[in-house]
Amino acid sequence: MNASAPRSYLFVPGSRPERFEKARAAGADAVIFDLEDAVQADEKLPARDAVFAQLDANRPAWVRFNAFDTPWFADEVAAFASHPGTAGVVLPKCETREAIDAVLAHAQPLLAIMPLVETARGIANLDALCSAPRVQRIVFGTLDFQLDLGIECEREALDMFRSRIVLASRLAGIDAPVDGVSTTLDDAQAIEAHARRGRSFGFGGKLCIHPKQLDAIHRAYAWTDAERDWASRVLRAAEQSGGAAVAVDGRMVDMPVILKARRIMGTA
Repeated sequence: MNASAPRSYLFVPGSRPERFEKARAAGADAVIFDLEDAVQADEKLPARDAVFAQLDANRPAWVRFNAFDTPWFADEVAAFASHPGTAGVVLPKCETREAIDAVLAHAQPLLAIMPLVETARGIANLDALCSAPRVQRIVFGTLDFQLDLGIECEREALDMFRSRIVLASRLAGIDAPVDGVSTTLDDAQAIEAHARRGRSFGFGGKLCIHPKQLDAIHRAYAWTDAERDWASRVLRAAEQSGGAAVAVDGRMVDMPVILKARRIMGTA
């Protein structure tokens, strides 16, 4: 598990070059230049050219391609996969190794890949996606996934699939997965709660569609002062006990508790 992996990935439409620098300066851990959902069909080629023109090896960014079965995919791979300014690529509606292998054939040495799982078939093939070379983490495309399966509720109805993604990621030894977007823009409390729910399942980050969502998401993926205080007291009690049984807040401190406290304090 990579503690330094991005908590937030901010989308910026590839068709809006006037927003590129604003997105970079917004405070997200990573920026994704989007050539897929945010770009209309007649804007795909100009958007590709605009994103390519801003690639900077000193400030690598992510690019979300169009899906493997679209007419734009092959040219996007050719343009971006080998460019040193591309930190990684997001592969939408990723269901098999085929799309990943197509990127790998052109990939520069440091290129990372994030398959975006948005369909039933993608869930069914999670193990193959997680174990593919260069796959850094899985992204759960919750909105399209709900549409694919006819799911109306975004909470309990998705719980099984969230756990499945977290488990497959852990077994493959890749970074904790990235949660889908929150469509709420102006309610920071709701955005934070949405992000914390994903974190409670073992997700390690979240997609963002607007800079105003970032602060709430970063809070959700940060340890609170209360959690740090608890961890400090656990580690202090364990050290002072000399190996003897000890309790903190009325609960026994055993090795899993100590390991969690170390993780919170950044000493794991």
